[in-house]
Amino acid sequence: MIRVNFKSHNKEIECNKGENLLEIARKADIFIDAPCNGNVSCGKCKVKLLKGNVDAEKTRHISDEEWEQGYILACNTKVISDIEIEVPSKLSSSMHGMKIEGSDSKKDREIFDRAKKIIETHQLEFKTNIRKKYIEMEKPNLDDNISDVDRLQRYVRNHLGYDNIDFRLDILRKMPIIFRQSDFNVTITYVQKKNKITIINIEDGNTEDNLYGVAIDIGTTSVVVCLVNLFNKEVIDKASSGNAQIKYGADVINRIIYSSKGDGLETLNKAIIEETINPLLENIYIQNNINKDDVVTLSVAGNTTMTNLFLGVYSDYLRQEPYIPPFLKSPNLMGENIGLNVNPSAYVYLAPCVASYVGGDITAGVLSAGIWATEENILFVDLGTNGEIVFGNKDYMMSCACSAGPAFEGGGISCGMRASAGAIEKVNIDKYTLDPSLTIIGDSKPIGICGSGIIDLICQMLIKGLIDRRGKLHRDIKSKRVRFNEHDMGEYVLAFKEEYDLEQDVVVNEVDIDNFIRAKGAIFSGAATLIESLGMDFEDIDKVYIAGGIGNNLNIENSILIGLLPDISRDKFTYIGNSSLVGAYLALISKDAKKKLEDIGNEMTYVELSVYPSYMDEFISACFLPHTNVEKFPTTKLILEA
Repeated sequence: MIRVNFKSHNKEIECNKGENLLEIARKADIFIDAPCNGNVSCGKCKVKLLKGNVDAEKTRHISDEEWEQGYILACNTKVISDIEIEVPSKLSSSMHGMKIEGSDSKKDREIFDRAKKIIETHQLEFKTNIRKKYIEMEKPNLDDNISDVDRLQRYVRNHLGYDNIDFRLDILRKMPIIFRQSDFNVTITYVQKKNKITIINIEDGNTEDNLYGVAIDIGTTSVVVCLVNLFNKEVIDKASSGNAQIKYGADVINRIIYSSKGDGLETLNKAIIEETINPLLENIYIQNNINKDDVVTLSVAGNTTMTNLFLGVYSDYLRQEPYIPPFLKSPNLMGENIGLNVNPSAYVYLAPCVASYVGGDITAGVLSAGIWATEENILFVDLGTNGEIVFGNKDYMMSCACSAGPAFEGGGISCGMRASAGAIEKVNIDKYTLDPSLTIIGDSKPIGICGSGIIDLICQMLIKGLIDRRGKLHRDIKSKRVRFNEHDMGEYVLAFKEEYDLEQDVVVNEVDIDNFIRAKGAIFSGAATLIESLGMDFEDIDKVYIAGGIGNNLNIENSILIGLLPDISRDKFTYIGNSSLVGAYLALISKDAKKKLEDIGNEMTYVELSVYPSYMDEFISACFLPHTNVEKFPTTKLILEA
């Protein structure tokens, strides 16, 4: 056996000769950022060999200087002897995002207010079919010796007016003990369905005030959990973290591939349930002194791949033509079916999907945006790890998905990260010194850059003359922040390590810029093709809603200048935040909203962009700054000409 000592984590693990270093780290539960899932294309799994010998090759991702210092790619390294490894903290930018982030009461209130506005505007009923009732039953004796179940049935029929009750085995097992501990005075939690109720919890004594639900947004990069008081429908607390599946790839395609190999599906299911959602739930319970058995219903929204992996369903056919999902609507689910840290009988509802790449996060987002009830033409763009677009109104809703990749949440960018503490979220470059002015989340030192910061940076580099319209750095610029390596690949230094006491400089290189240009090109060309398929153009848009994890600091003007969004009147644009979470919350607190969400899933039409001959031409044209046809972006044209 060979020993691998991860000195940076004070952890040692045994392995066999020839094993892959990235897989060894995963077995040791050591996070090494690998957005490409180990296919040697991203270069982000760079670690330092301190002692021992390995079988590794130098790639274009490692400079001569780094190779001399012992840097290797974990995914491209086989262990052949005892070694000592250091994982640079720079690699923890994504891992930093795995930390649980607590509630912001102001934002929690925004979720409630936005949902309430939708409910009131569209006259939806602000209630669910879940009830909680304290009951006092007559105690048994020799003259009244019916079974515990019959006693409960009699009370429910005589006092609550329901002829039938139903319950699961775990309720039956609890019943004899709790009835006698409480002197037959208990609180029942039940789901009302016409003349029948399903009991999902029985508690000792009067606990009528404790009734909770949870809304969850499962993003490819981030996961958010909201604890909701089902009596007043208010959000009590919210917690978020990175999705632990990110260890196995930054985008859905890499995760689907990983899930199809060996025990990959089980590993990814465990990562989302046991390593992500359950710790978030536990954190909220502790912070608010909540018993998990009082959480009796959940509403979950996620893209089609995340929904499949959440349930542990084989997903490889999602990525294979003709791209058929295993299901669009989930079966009836209980908490115990999935292994969630909630009441075992808690109802779990999944927002319906539309197609392999338009999932429940989009139907939930459309619900919260109110597109289904307006006469205006609405363009809905979700800038998350995947790029999904919806165009329509109350009469029709067309949807499509773009292969944008994870760039909008920092994936595929050498120093990219999700919008969490330490992320650069705003950038301005001085036109004379070419030095950047940075706004950093949490006012801490910069760890990396998130989506909104990347948009600002590329826009600033374009209009300040650092890059050309292909995204290439001008070779004649004289600045300490612009430099080129031995392969003539250029990079711009956002933060020197000496400035902020960092291990390495925070830089964005030409490969990063190219990745982002492709991502923004996919979004713009997808929207253009979708609208064109209806015989319309961008001037027919009444409103543009921007959703997703890119952050509240998205600069609309900069997004237009680089060709991500169309150059139309600015007052048409609105950033609506995490619309998926708001939609999941709506479905949790309103049975009418849940019914409307089902209708949206049934009525939305999916457009497969690959069948449109014009799409690829439009995509190639959009892979410039702002576009090969600069006439489509008159604002950018004026600035560049000036």
